[in-house]
Amino acid sequence: MIDTLYSLDALGTSRAFFLALLLGCGFGFTLERAGFSSSRRLAGVFYFTDMAVVKVMFSALITAMLGLSYLVGFGWIQLDQIFLMPTIYGAQIVGGLLFGVGFVMGGWCPGTAAVGLAAGRIDALVFLLGVVGGSILFNEFFSVIQVLYTAGDQGTLMAYTSVGMSRNGFILAFTLMAVAAFWLVEWVEKVRTGRAPYRGSPFLKAFSLALVVLAGGLFVLSPAPSEAGEKAASIVPPVVEKTLMGRIEKGQDHIEPEDIADRLMAGEPDLVIVDVRPAAEFKVFHIRGAINVPLAELAETLKLQKNRGLIVLYSNGMTHPAQARDSLQRQGFDNVYLLTDGLRGFQDRCLKPVSLRTEPLSMADAARVNAWRAFFTGPAISKSDVATAPVHVAMPRAVETHSLASMIGTPGLKIIDLRPQPEYNTAHIPGSLSVNLESFRGNIGGVPSMLLPPAMLAAQLSLLGLKGTDSIVLVSGDKLYDTTLAAMAFERLGHLNYAVMNGGYAKWAQESRPSDAVLPVVTESKYPVDKKADDFTVDFKMVLAQLGKPGVVVIDVRPADFYSGKKTDEARAGHIPGAISRPFTEDLVTGPDKVVSFKPTAALAAAYSQIIPAKDTLVIVHCRTGHQASQTYFVLKRLLGYANVRWYDAGWTEWAARLELPIVNETQAIKNKQ
Repeated sequence: MIDTLYSLDALGTSRAFFLALLLGCGFGFTLERAGFSSSRRLAGVFYFTDMAVVKVMFSALITAMLGLSYLVGFGWIQLDQIFLMPTIYGAQIVGGLLFGVGFVMGGWCPGTAAVGLAAGRIDALVFLLGVVGGSILFNEFFSVIQVLYTAGDQGTLMAYTSVGMSRNGFILAFTLMAVAAFWLVEWVEKVRTGRAPYRGSPFLKAFSLALVVLAGGLFVLSPAPSEAGEKAASIVPPVVEKTLMGRIEKGQDHIEPEDIADRLMAGEPDLVIVDVRPAAEFKVFHIRGAINVPLAELAETLKLQKNRGLIVLYSNGMTHPAQARDSLQRQGFDNVYLLTDGLRGFQDRCLKPVSLRTEPLSMADAARVNAWRAFFTGPAISKSDVATAPVHVAMPRAVETHSLASMIGTPGLKIIDLRPQPEYNTAHIPGSLSVNLESFRGNIGGVPSMLLPPAMLAAQLSLLGLKGTDSIVLVSGDKLYDTTLAAMAFERLGHLNYAVMNGGYAKWAQESRPSDAVLPVVTESKYPVDKKADDFTVDFKMVLAQLGKPGVVVIDVRPADFYSGKKTDEARAGHIPGAISRPFTEDLVTGPDKVVSFKPTAALAAAYSQIIPAKDTLVIVHCRTGHQASQTYFVLKRLLGYANVRWYDAGWTEWAARLELPIVNETQAIKNKQ
């Protein structure tokens, strides 16, 4: 089996560049020797005085078609190892017309113009300058003509299936047509110019016979194994192909390595990572948690995961996963994605040691990389890395009490207790630090109870002796949203190596796990400030600008009576127009001894899928002061993997006080009707 550069995802390598350069020079030399460095001769095809263009075109098509068919027939190559151009009628018809008009007007096409320029033709230079100018105009007006990219999209169609023929039958018919064309153009040239050097010549007879024999010889070979697959692919409903191409165009067909690393560390449910490389390569190294499935067995193996959760395919590059994704899409899988840049990209972007990176990283980003390395490489960290890098603890976002109990005493692990100080002083998890949650908030711009700016938060963490490389576990009393509000402080600083303890201290005490009343020794640190990490907090202007836009979801997590306007503790009662009510309490379950925990992630995912169309939908969450909404943000972003979640910190406190902002008061509206 021959591995093509395309199948190896090696088109961007220096070897591919060298081969392309070599082929390009050879192609240009051939065109020049054929006389294609003259626009006068090229234009002769329109006057039936020089039919060299037709001869070369058919010769190239027949050579490529027969050569590739024999390679496939002998089993030396498969069609899925080369790029098969999709059929997009709108783009290709308009592009063909533009190409034809340009050829008629200038006598050049881009390739022959390059040959002409090499031969010193000034008109070829003018033509190429026009090509460059047209490319610039295309870029500038792309938004206007973008619709052509998918207009009439039919996916990958095979010409022979479109006319109801077998592949070998179509090749023979096309070859006969090409042979007829060779003889016809010789006759035309004879009539128009009186010259036809190949007409009736032994060369043309032998050449024609050889082409027909080669085309007929394909019937002797067994049909290519992929032929049935080609036929199936060619009759895929256009709407399926259009949906697939639309996702590709919008970048919705792949997931970035950093996102996958975070999701795997968070233990996201129904996330399946599939390694489609050979088993031997998988055994050498693979992403932690991935399963190894041969390409031929993907659909059968993943049938229970069809349209449930998330399937992410990866190989060394992206070629084979892309082909597999297309195949699964045609079989009805709508939840299959590619890992951007494949395993190589994951290793380069997530696992490469900080010390080996060419670009400097902030302390927060360095901590994130080190956390990924600890989680995905484990004991495989090199001795030099161990000597310079701190120890990190790999844990899900919502860590259970038994897991935390096994981690106590691990270097680099810091536990923060957010309960009132008297409760902490009485008993707490050994080694934990007491923090008053409100120390993370203050009056910002006249709005009370706002999360503090990065510099002030970093100063607080410095007093706690925390470092950007620490693994953080947040522990609350009976309010889980205390931990998620504290988590927003770490999010704002880009410190993503944190978790909240599910069930809080109440569950820890219920299970009679170790506790003491010892105050830990703290050495003040210098926590780094990352002012650019917060890209999730929005203000009222952004919320107002998004109201009424299709696909935008605003979720009000306050209790239902406050949403409806029946109750209020702010300047006005009601809710933001268009906002959906989902109280934060609906994400929780209360067990024995009033232990509050998150509902199972499957239940949370099912509930939110009813109100949020897709994982990349823009979602804005708010409550009164950002406290309860922080829990919903955590659930959506960190437990369920929604990619585009925003947090309106000022919430209803600010919105209600700004009288110019619109509100909806359902309770008052009912009273007015009465």
